[in-house]
Amino acid sequence: MDQSTAVVKSHIEKPFVFRGVDFKRWQQKMLFYLTTLNLAQCLTSEGPELPVEGDIPDETIKASEAWTQNEFLCKNYILNALDDSLYDVYHIFQTPKQLWESLEKKYKSEVASAKKFIVGKFLNFKMSDTVSVVKQVEEIQVIAHELRDESLGLNEAFLVASIIEKLPSTWRDFKIYLKHIHEDMSLEQLILKLRVEEENRKNENSEYSSMEAKANVIEGNNSKFKGFKNNKKVKKPFTFPKGANFKKKSQSAWKVWT
Repeated sequence: MDQSTAVVKSHIEKPFVFRGVDFKRWQQKMLFYLTTLNLAQCLTSEGPELPVEGDIPDETIKASEAWTQNEFLCKNYILNALDDSLYDVYHIFQTPKQLWESLEKKYKSEVASAKKFIVGKFLNFKMSDTVSVVKQVEEIQVIAHELRDESLGLNEAFLVASIIEKLPSTWRDFKIYLKHIHEDMSLEQLILKLRVEEENRKNENSEYSSMEAKANVIEGNNSKFKGFKNNKKVKKPFTFPKGANFKKKSQSAWKVWT
């Protein structure tokens, strides 16, 4: 083993412990890990058989011993990446090939279910008015990548049309505009148009909010001024108190008896 290979192997991240879920991701990580250790061939091939009779060449014996050693390492690398509950079930297999095939047979149904789940997630995805449209498109892109990983890749034109169809109801006019664009539009072009439209909507809402705030201030000032006018003291004409008897005392004065 040369120095560069040793450095690469020392930086390889070990697969996460498999606990019965997310088998496909774990399987891919484990396969890569075993490949870098030159042990992946033990997953698909059987070891060399030694002849029953006759002399056995030293090279054949050494090759058989090396294969047995590799099988031992490969099998235990896999077992050590299993949860303890699964380790107790699968440690009985004699070869890594048998162990690997048994895991695949057991958890292939999970992979099939995962495909259906991802397809359903894409079909049922609905955009909301309360979240950025561009961010929601990014979420759809993530789902599209998951579909591609499951060998269910989407045609770009279909993906673009699907995103347009999933736009929120408040984007109805812009959706119609996008549908009537005659030339083919890439996903990148669509995202650019959506980003520009979203920025324009934000600016319009900001201007509207600013105008509304100014209108409220003006209306409030008018109300204060109106209240000030209503509260202004007005000198009322004098009136005599009720129940009082008045007699003239003189020409210039009045006397009041209660």
